[in-house]
Amino acid sequence: MSSASRIRLVAASAFKRDHHHHHPHHHPHRPHPPHHRQLHHHSVGIIGAPFSKGQPRGGVEDGPDRIRSAGLVGRLQAQGCGVKDYGNLRFDDVADDAPAGRVMRPRAVGSASRTLAHAVFTAKTDGHTPVMLGGDHSLAIGSIHGHAAAAGGALSVVWVDAHADINTPLTTPTGNVHGQAMSYLVRELHSKIPAIPHFSWIKPCVSAKDIVYIGLRDVDPEEHFILKHLGIKVFSMTEVDGLGIARVMEETCDYLFSDAKKPIHLSYDIDAIDPLLAPATGTPVVGGLTYREGIYITEQICQTGLLSAVDLVEVNPKQGTTEAQVLSTVQTAVDVLLGCFGRRRGGNHPAGYRLPEP
Repeated sequence: MSSASRIRLVAASAFKRDHHHHHPHHHPHRPHPPHHRQLHHHSVGIIGAPFSKGQPRGGVEDGPDRIRSAGLVGRLQAQGCGVKDYGNLRFDDVADDAPAGRVMRPRAVGSASRTLAHAVFTAKTDGHTPVMLGGDHSLAIGSIHGHAAAAGGALSVVWVDAHADINTPLTTPTGNVHGQAMSYLVRELHSKIPAIPHFSWIKPCVSAKDIVYIGLRDVDPEEHFILKHLGIKVFSMTEVDGLGIARVMEETCDYLFSDAKKPIHLSYDIDAIDPLLAPATGTPVVGGLTYREGIYITEQICQTGLLSAVDLVEVNPKQGTTEAQVLSTVQTAVDVLLGCFGRRRGGNHPAGYRLPEP
């Protein structure tokens, strides 16, 4: 190593030491986002979406109630959040739902997505940060669509998942819409999407440059082509391993803030987390995020002050072989959501706190 590059390396590590714990997104030419050391005062709007038709496994419709029964609302309130629980959405049963080309159950998915889009739009315009509890990841179509409509402008999407979920209806190997959700939302893919019954209302509302993937480790060849072809920013598990999660989040925030600061939609599939910790999910993939990495992502996104809606999907209690596996998965999901809304592992205190006098 040349002495010049060694000096650069030493300077860089000193810079990191001095600045990193204060300014995780510090960049010399960029104002950093607001940091809130005390309790955040978010208003959270919880929307249960017990929907399972975007994939073949029953049980994922039990996710929302299991996450609630683990104490989500009370724990959010305890950390200073206002909470409005809108309850669970009712989705119409569709009797005759033949595939459209390869796409499975298009009518059920299309109408459920529309119902959810309306609910997210309502929660957002009521002044809440919507938290959509799934259900499977096909729900992101409605969630992101409703969020974009309410935001009235561009969104950033941070998609935390083992899978890219960006197959088009013509590349999908399974036909399950939970593996296609992103393809309907990305403007640059619009010309590759055929007409599908009950999907005509969906208008692409996200630009490829406003998407960041974190945690990928099971990507179809066609999806890999799409990600490369559109230049979408991806931190697969290889990057998480190579860079470390702190650097991944620093680069994620730098990337998203290099343009205008847009509201962030965090779409978090519990299967991003390693199945040793979150086994009760439909398509587990070995070698996922650790608990610590999974929570760190939420802490950093919370700190940007731009988190504007959250999906937490694919918790499937029927896929756990023991109650302990289900509880571990559900508890991890709750902790992910608490991290999104200001829970800090270093602790919090109320803004006006004073030590008692003897």
